[in-house]
Amino acid sequence: MSFDDYMRYMTETFVKHFERPKAERKQIRLNRKEASPPKLYQWFGLMPYSIRMIFKR
Repeated sequence: MSFDDYMRYMTETFVKHFERPKAERKQIRLNRKEASPPKLYQWFGLMPYSIRMIFKR
């Protein structure tokens, strides 16, 4: 991939993003945020989950 192709791709992506209405961009961002796992599990793996399971019993 040449530099020109990369710049064309980045420009198209940038323009496509900002052509969307602001409400739609916000909704996409919220959907992406809800779909991701909690940060505690992402940072520390299964340890918080296992500790939570022990105390839950």
